[in-house]
Amino acid sequence: MPSVPGATGTPPASASPSGADRVVRIRRRLERLIGIAATEGNKLLPLRNGDEIFAAMLAAIRRAEHTVDMMTFVYWKGDIARRFAETLAERARAGVRVRLLLDGFGSRLIETEQLDAMERAGVQVAWFRKPLYLSPLKQNHRCHRKVLVVDEEIAFTGGVGIAEEWCGDARNENEWRDTHVEVRGPAVDGIAAAFAQNWAECHDELFDERDRFIEHRPQGDAVVQVVRGSASFGWQDMQTLIRVMLESAEERFRLATAYFSPDAYFIELLCATARRGVEVEIVLPGPHTDKRVCQLAGQHYYEDLIACGVRIYQYQPTMMHAKVITVDGVAALIGSTNFNRRSFDHDEEVMLAVLDQTFTATLDEHFEADVAASELIRGGRWRRRSVLQRAREAAVQPIRRFL
Repeated sequence: MPSVPGATGTPPASASPSGADRVVRIRRRLERLIGIAATEGNKLLPLRNGDEIFAAMLAAIRRAEHTVDMMTFVYWKGDIARRFAETLAERARAGVRVRLLLDGFGSRLIETEQLDAMERAGVQVAWFRKPLYLSPLKQNHRCHRKVLVVDEEIAFTGGVGIAEEWCGDARNENEWRDTHVEVRGPAVDGIAAAFAQNWAECHDELFDERDRFIEHRPQGDAVVQVVRGSASFGWQDMQTLIRVMLESAEERFRLATAYFSPDAYFIELLCATARRGVEVEIVLPGPHTDKRVCQLAGQHYYEDLIACGVRIYQYQPTMMHAKVITVDGVAALIGSTNFNRRSFDHDEEVMLAVLDQTFTATLDEHFEADVAASELIRGGRWRRRSVLQRAREAAVQPIRRFL
């Protein structure tokens, strides 16, 4: 594991640059250290919670004239699952090439009737690594990406799955809090590549005559780098992406994540960031978490993080499922990646690194609204937590690499 820079708390010697200088600096670090060029001329629309997200995605599918490519980790049951199935089937019957890629584990609860109806309509359905047909080596490596690309012109990615849990507007515990993003411009190709990479593993035909391979015209002012994490071994691009953002932060680092159970290296990196004077804030699920074991793995580190000056909030109204990072009001990460070992080490993920102050400001507004609906974890009270709570935290440590 690499050493953590700035662990002594020594501030950087150089003067704080302007916002424009920070954008250039972060962009060059990301491009050179990850090896993926950022694209200019993108337009991004942040979508908050199911009412906005599903309406935008379904509207885009209905307008499709050539191709629809969609992949998801979760495709479960309920009315929203039926609506997506019906909309995809309708476009396939209309002659649109529709491809649907489902994770073999995460989407195992999809209703057979919906699956059959889509396939009868001409939807090409493929499964990523069905557990029954895998070697033990691949069982733990899943496709966690959420991607929708329509007519090669508009794309969506973020945190939502296709299930009732994501419907609504986070008004109660049955309506999960999440964030997705609608993208137009050259970055669509990067998101499409995330789909193509996983489709190629599951299907013999990678493209056909309905793929137009269009040239993108500028749609906005956002600079976007599309980073793909792979289900493999060793240090991954997703870890480099998060590390660059943490080490580049000079004033503020904000993180909202559904599952927080990183290794000791990233805990120390968060602490080192806070010790050099950066305001580090984290919003995590509270009483309505859907994976208590993962929450316990992260809570094991609360005391260390708070001692370093990190502020931790637990979201109260419902399950917090967003995966969003903002840095210094100038840069943002949004996509499918959680701040945990599973996303960093094991799963196929996709993340957008966005350099756009207006977009970042909107995500910061969302973050502040989430903080207002959260409970701050206070150091003194947390240190006095029960012996039973401490025992539960310790009990899950041996399996945290799988969480």
